[in-house]
Formats: sequence, C-alpha cells, structure tokens
Amino acid sequence: MKFTEDHEWLRVEGDDTIVVGITEHAATQLGDVVFVELPEIEAMVAEGDEVVVIESVKAASDILSPVDGEIIEVNDKLTDKPGLVNDDPLGAGWFFKIKVDDVSVIDQFMDEDEYQDLIS
Repeated sequence: MKFTEDHEWLRVEGDDTIVVGITEHAATQLGDVVFVELPEIEAMVAEGDEVVVIESVKAASDILSPVDGEIIEVNDKLTDKPGLVNDDPLGAGWFFKIKVDDVSVIDQFMDEDEYQDLIS
C-alpha cells in the first residue's frame, strides 16, 4: 500500500489495476461521511482530476485521481452506506479502481512509514 500527500491510499490489484481510498487520518479529519459521489465507470481521468466528492458533517472534500487511467469499478456500497469510509477506510470504504498502463507508477508515492512521518 502506498500513500499520497492528499491522504489517499493506493493498492495494486492484479497486473494493471490500482484501488484508491482515503486514509484513516483523512476519514477522522472529515468526520462522519454522509454522502459520496463516485466517478463514472469507463471515465478516462488524468492525475489531479477531481473524481470523487465526499460530504461529511464537517465539510465537503474532493478526491483527486493520483494517477492517469480508466475508472473500471466503483464502490457502489458507498451510495447507500457512505459511513463505510469512516468504519473501514482502508478496506470496505475504498472509492474506485483505476486501470493504468504500468502499476509501477505507485512507486513514486510514500510507504507507510513515510506517511506516518507526514501526519505526525
């Protein structure tokens, strides 16, 4: 698992897919998530594109795509249960899966120790 400075996590799944969610730190900072707007499947996105909108009791926040690729799956469970982002941010609370040309693109992001240093 790798981490971005925007408090997203990335996990490689298969040969060409990366799963994206937010960290426990980010979920805690947001407070109780009450709504999640997910991207369209088959959407082509570039690094830095807004792909997810999260609304919580405290604020609204945008999740940006950490990499270029095609959205191939979204976590539909979040539509009915947005609180999964708070309950299990590193597991069941994932947002989308993105197909990339080369999964080694995640090597540019922080490992867990580096991320812990960032948030401490």
